[in-house]
Amino acid sequence: MIVRWGPARLGPFLAELELGQPFVVAGERWHRLLDFQHAGAWTQVPAEHVDVPATARSLVAIGGGSAIDTAKAASAATGLPLVCVPTTYSGAEWPPSFGVRTPSREIVGGGTGANTVAILYDVDLTLDLPRSLTVGTALNALAHCAEALYGRRTERSDAVAVEGAALIARWLPRVVETPSDRGARDGLLHGAAAAGEALALAGLALAHAMAQALGGTYGLPHGAMNALTLAPALRYNAAVVPEAIAEFGRAIGAEADPAARVETLALLAGFERLREFGVPESDLARVAVAAAGRTGNKQNPKPATATEIEGLLRSVY
Repeated sequence: MIVRWGPARLGPFLAELELGQPFVVAGERWHRLLDFQHAGAWTQVPAEHVDVPATARSLVAIGGGSAIDTAKAASAATGLPLVCVPTTYSGAEWPPSFGVRTPSREIVGGGTGANTVAILYDVDLTLDLPRSLTVGTALNALAHCAEALYGRRTERSDAVAVEGAALIARWLPRVVETPSDRGARDGLLHGAAAAGEALALAGLALAHAMAQALGGTYGLPHGAMNALTLAPALRYNAAVVPEAIAEFGRAIGAEADPAARVETLALLAGFERLREFGVPESDLARVAVAAAGRTGNKQNPKPATATEIEGLLRSVY
């Protein structure tokens, strides 16, 4: 994977990569970055299907997790190489897997096999990210770090997970306090990039299983759902893998109670209770069953039962 930091001058970057005739997946607001000849653009994100023209020889995704996942699905379907330009902190640019959502954000499928060949990070593309998306996607990235420390652990995944967690915990409060602070945004974006690599190496676990079940059922923001589900997942796993939870706590400066620190960070955007997102209490048992069956829960060090997950969801309801 080629990773580049700097101004989003896509034309020269694509030329350097020898990727011609790209088809672009991006919201219309990012079309100002299209300083190169391209085979067309797809603006509906998320989407269940992308019509990639036969003239396309590569793909470019510009945006957050929805745009990148939409482009990854197209890459997997066509085999075309993909260049990602993330504009949030989701980390979706790293793994080959993806979710498929309807335009109303309901999950209808997923897969793997995206042929991502390069990532271009430009902090200036994050400067006007609103608070809810800043905190939500940063907490999603923080969940990647936590879960990497009790997932398919390697020396590299541990290193980037700890690095990412420390950077996110350090810089997210500063970014919320001063959104236009370019240095703080840069630190947060570096943390998110490390978290994305940790995700690609180690996979997902319980927090993401709950967040995906909630977001996929009700079309809720994935980042906000991770902001709410990470703390209860940490408390559940503290009895299962206490050393890993303590390591994560040390990284974020809260070894004694990392879950409480996560809750404090989530409150930076006012994320506190599931009921505030319109999730019906009567549906929690059904959502818990869906979460229990997801891959993330099955990959958790000790998979939670549907009854246990319902209890975790009620703890943040």
